[in-house]
Amino acid sequence: MLVVRAVNHDDLEGLMSLAIQVGDGMTTLKPDAAALGQRIEIACASFNGTNGQDECDYLFVLEDCKNGMLAGVCAIRSAVGLREPFYNYRIGTLVHSSIELNIFSQMETLYLSNDLTGSAELCSLFLHPSYRNGINGKLLSKSRFVFMAQFPHLFPEKLIAEMRGFLKADGTSPFWDNLGKHFFQMDFKRADDLSSLGKKSFIAELMPRHPLYIAYLPLEAQQVIARVHADTVPARHLLEQEGMRYDGYIDIFDAGPVLQARIDDLRATRESVISAVQILSSGATKTCTTNAQMIVSTTSTGTFRAISLPLERRRENGSLALEKHEAALLDCRDGDPVCSLALKAPNNGHTK
Repeated sequence: MLVVRAVNHDDLEGLMSLAIQVGDGMTTLKPDAAALGQRIEIACASFNGTNGQDECDYLFVLEDCKNGMLAGVCAIRSAVGLREPFYNYRIGTLVHSSIELNIFSQMETLYLSNDLTGSAELCSLFLHPSYRNGINGKLLSKSRFVFMAQFPHLFPEKLIAEMRGFLKADGTSPFWDNLGKHFFQMDFKRADDLSSLGKKSFIAELMPRHPLYIAYLPLEAQQVIARVHADTVPARHLLEQEGMRYDGYIDIFDAGPVLQARIDDLRATRESVISAVQILSSGATKTCTTNAQMIVSTTSTGTFRAISLPLERRRENGSLALEKHEAALLDCRDGDPVCSLALKAPNNGHTK
């Protein structure tokens, strides 16, 4: 069985194995043992409540309890841009008109922006290819929303997620090659690596501060603006199920879309349920009549754990039924509180 849990100091080797498979374009999960080790230290301090809000990084892993393998990783950063600059392009509009010539035109532009500074960020989502089946991806991604729903005081009002932008099969970015490369004079991978290491001052030093007309870009660059990487399409869909939306901001390197939401408006904030655990005796579990699943998690930051269970385990008396091995996975006892959220959003996967 798979369990999402808070990262610990023994996970470095497993995280390295995952990071090696990620490839280019994900700046928050690079195969650098020293950087990953430091991130684990920060994450452990964050879960234990010893970091300030501006430096918290909640890193979760998906563990296969049968073999101890790390099958995936995801994270929430409590606030971006407060210790190092955080840049995006904002897509705006400039209007040109001439009454005399009867001409009126609207031109889309790119503005270098720090507008999203201070937002919480969903990041570092990666699922091992061998586990990309069933509900594994949903469990991994949506467990973060259950965490935020329980501990909203740990986060600011706004939540964002920078989605990995479109790359060609050879790993090159059409957007970067037709825009950023002219200012930075380095390839996409080099700029991506520098950004992942926190060396972002070069962005402000080298990028133009004036609006850039999108129409001036080659067509192949225009066509990938706000388009996600092929491997990121399912991740974008999952986030949109939970209430996140694209609102005109893109990544400055690969033009991937930035999704946004208010944490108070997330489905998990509105629909998650706190229940008391009822541990069943062996063989007492009834056969499920539907395939509907839910995420069930513990209610402590430092020992956060989450698994998937049939939605029918919720009882009318307000309790939630667990088999003994499920309770062991969550490390909870009879009567302990747990939080649950239906895995599938209503209205065919789209919230109102």
